[in-house]
Amino acid sequence: MDSQTVARQQTVQDAPTAGKLKPNALGVLGILFFVLSAQAPLTGIAGAAPISVGLGNGAGVPAAYVAAGLVILLFSVGFVAMGRHVVDTGAFYTYIGKGLGRTTGSGSAGVALFAYCTIQAAMYGLYGELVSGLVSHYAGLDTPWWVWTLATMVVVQALGAAGIEMGAKVLAVFVLAEFSILLVFALVTLFKGGGPEGLGFTQSFSPKAALQGAPGVAMMFAVASMFGFEATAIYGEEAREPRKTVPRATYLSVAVVTGFFAFTSWMLISSYGASHATAAAGKALESGDATAFVFNPVADQFGGWAYDVLPILLATSLFAGILAFHNSANRYLFSLSREGLLPRKLCALNQRRSPWAAGTVQTAIALVLVAPFALLGKDPVLTLFSWFSGVAVLGIMLLYFLTSVSVIVFFRRERLDTRPWNTLIAPALGALGIASAIWLILANFTTLIGGDPGTATWLALSVPAVLVLGAVAARMVRGKAAVTA
Repeated sequence: MDSQTVARQQTVQDAPTAGKLKPNALGVLGILFFVLSAQAPLTGIAGAAPISVGLGNGAGVPAAYVAAGLVILLFSVGFVAMGRHVVDTGAFYTYIGKGLGRTTGSGSAGVALFAYCTIQAAMYGLYGELVSGLVSHYAGLDTPWWVWTLATMVVVQALGAAGIEMGAKVLAVFVLAEFSILLVFALVTLFKGGGPEGLGFTQSFSPKAALQGAPGVAMMFAVASMFGFEATAIYGEEAREPRKTVPRATYLSVAVVTGFFAFTSWMLISSYGASHATAAAGKALESGDATAFVFNPVADQFGGWAYDVLPILLATSLFAGILAFHNSANRYLFSLSREGLLPRKLCALNQRRSPWAAGTVQTAIALVLVAPFALLGKDPVLTLFSWFSGVAVLGIMLLYFLTSVSVIVFFRRERLDTRPWNTLIAPALGALGIASAIWLILANFTTLIGGDPGTATWLALSVPAVLVLGAVAARMVRGKAAVTA
């Protein structure tokens, strides 16, 4: 009997509430809402589009979303093939461990936790600043951004402990609201024939348009917009018929996210006119209110009330993303605890079969990440949001790459699935595409984090450092367990 089995059996003996998460709790749409919430569509459009258009490839930004979607789709083929044989809340680290060994898998678990917790902390920074501004505008009450961040941490912890179905229902409301206003704007613009220069399909989707300017910047933000789709596998244990539900949710989420961002950004550019969009985005960036590039045409389309509604929807978009990443991170903690790599108490479940102990630790981690920025009086947007979102994107892309390689190795060894396209060709192409995306992210990392080269260097190095530390810590824990056994 190996040490992992001994640890798992001991876990079950010592923690009667530990075991399996609530089965049959989520269908395809429930998982889809968690994925879309993690992507925070309005945040992605309002935050990324001005930079991608103004500093990237201008009117060719929609083509970057299509290219990023194709890369992620290729990755998903192998991801889904692995998911048919491995159902575990650990997702990435479990998949990577199956092909590249438990040590590498455990190191990747550290990267996954690091990525999910840092992106959540980043969103807390932007959320706190936004809500503080809204409260000041509507109630005349000036409060520090961290007050609203701390209050929201309490709410997120409560919703996470209330069970996965409650979280899915809350996210469904917020996601539908932000999706609806942007999608209606895009559809109205489409049916009107576009803006002053028409629809401008060629100006946005031709190879020439895609490669103009600095396509690397646009591609970098396009890939970042896909962050979170892998949650389809994280919820496999709580899904109905996971071997059917997870693949459907994965492909559907990639298609919906790609289509939404490509279509919405195309109509946004069309509303200005392809030849004027870059200048408009640059003007918005220079003004210090980049969201004006998105909010202005929406308000022109629907009326002045949009200026009041959109900032609120942006706040709820961020809240939905925060809750989604809370659920993803606490399931990683739960899975690592169940495997014996973290204290056994973290895999305790409450009456709703929710990992409340892991959720409490995740909230504590968020507090630890956010607190220094508040205590030192740092700008929550220019530092907390920018720095941690860049680190998280780099970390998750490393996991995509390792997973693709692991899929190839796993199926060459186990021969459980002999389809060449699903287990070799698509994963290999996906790995090449992801490697290219990682190169683009590193080449533009200073721009991504909005900092200086020195800060960019140590932030980028933190990702491989976490990978190594996670692998070393796991070997020490397993070695100690083996000696004890």
